[in-house]
Amino acid sequence: MAKVFIIGAAGKVGSRLAKLLAAGGHTILALHRKPEQADTLATAGATPVLGDLTALDADALAALIGVADTVVFAAGAGGAGIDVTNAIDGRGLETAVAAARQAGVARLVLVSAFPDALRDGDRNEGFENYSRVKKLADAHLVASGLDYVILRPGTLSDDAGTGRIRADLAIPYGTVSRDDVAATLAAIVERPDLGRIIIELTKGDQPIGTTLDRLAGC
Repeated sequence: MAKVFIIGAAGKVGSRLAKLLAAGGHTILALHRKPEQADTLATAGATPVLGDLTALDADALAALIGVADTVVFAAGAGGAGIDVTNAIDGRGLETAVAAARQAGVARLVLVSAFPDALRDGDRNEGFENYSRVKKLADAHLVASGLDYVILRPGTLSDDAGTGRIRADLAIPYGTVSRDDVAATLAAIVERPDLGRIIIELTKGDQPIGTTLDRLAGC
């Protein structure tokens, strides 16, 4: 059983992941920003850890991470603007990488963004900044020396999960449910042999476990 520190645990993907991992018997430390989020996380089986990613330095975050085996970075600005995107998706990821290294955590799993996300929509300044920051965050993690898995899901939906996905090093753009993103992340946490890989993810017809078995051989 793993001890997993989830950054962004109160988010729509992070909260689903916390519940899945706790149900699987893992120990979950769930970083959240608002005090009122603690009860929901505790009910899901996680240990709530109060902290604002944008206000923590690497030393403080490393102290919260403690002796976790894996850090999952599922935080995101969620369209809150350029400054917030830079603070969370950019500097926040850099702080998490530094903290993980300081805490002695070897593995970091990052929820990133599909390269083609919303390219057929309104590509305004905020969106272009988001795309740039996400790519730089991916590159920062790859260069960090940590073992990593970067998961790039397509457009997220609230459809019920099916447990079946399409995932590979590069695939056509599409959608995927938050349920299936969380289930894929949980399976990645449980696959320490899967590392130093970037995976693109959409809905599909292959079981999650079968797909990750194949990718582990890449």
